[in-house]
Amino acid sequence: MKTLAAESSLLNEYYELCKPRVVMLIVFTAIIGMFLAVPLLPPLAALVWGTLGITLQAASAAAINQIIDRGIDANMARTCGRPLVTGRLGMTESIAFATVIGLAGFVVLWFLVNPLTALLTQFALVGYAGIYTLFLKRATPQNIVIGGAAGAAPPVLGWVAATGEVHPHSLILFLIIFIWTPPHFWALAIERRDEYAKAGVPMLPVTHGIEYTKTQVLLYTILLVLVTTLPVLIGMSGLIYLIGSVALNFVFMRYALLMKFAPRPGLPMKTFGYSIVYLMGIFTALLADHYLRAFI
Repeated sequence: MKTLAAESSLLNEYYELCKPRVVMLIVFTAIIGMFLAVPLLPPLAALVWGTLGITLQAASAAAINQIIDRGIDANMARTCGRPLVTGRLGMTESIAFATVIGLAGFVVLWFLVNPLTALLTQFALVGYAGIYTLFLKRATPQNIVIGGAAGAAPPVLGWVAATGEVHPHSLILFLIIFIWTPPHFWALAIERRDEYAKAGVPMLPVTHGIEYTKTQVLLYTILLVLVTTLPVLIGMSGLIYLIGSVALNFVFMRYALLMKFAPRPGLPMKTFGYSIVYLMGIFTALLADHYLRAFI
């Protein structure tokens, strides 16, 4: 019984090393990309193997991020319980784990989906785990803006997995996530400003102050409202998506305005939490519109 409990605990540590909630959101948007890429249903092989390969590579990138950021994580309440910080996992096994699942994901995508998906997913992994985590995060307060390109890639990866090509519509999905990332992350950074300062990470609230960051959150939210109208303007989506996006944007804009002009304790974290619901809602509205329009 003790052995089984120990094995279960160890598996849970590896699971946490993969940042499962982040990976789930990545995979969710990738799967939506697969379904939006085709009139009806994506090829079964692309859906199954594409999802598996993207999941493995995203989990590898998350693990590498924790390996590189273990010193920063130790100084932040939100991350001090991660397995590399607490010592429940060591560096050797963590590096080996990240390498194995990353290679496995690449092989799955290359041989069972298509080489373009494999290459683009690998570029996204390198962009997040290498360029963003290793360099940008420590070098510039615009880290999350520049590094957001890697996090915005999943719907494009899903689209390419289903069709073998990068379509302009997939780039609209990329743009939505790219513009969503700064207000999403800066809301958290406002709440955790002192922790980022202690860890020596030049997040925008640390380098430019909280009020400036609130202004940037509001400006990016306005830009996000405009960007999320593009699917309707180019004929990619219709009325169903429009109604959903207007409702979601109204709430996000309300949060951004309150943060800037009527701040209160806990509001940045509520904004951060809603931003996750928002992104899932936008992509769900895109999917619902895609299929309801096909059958109506």
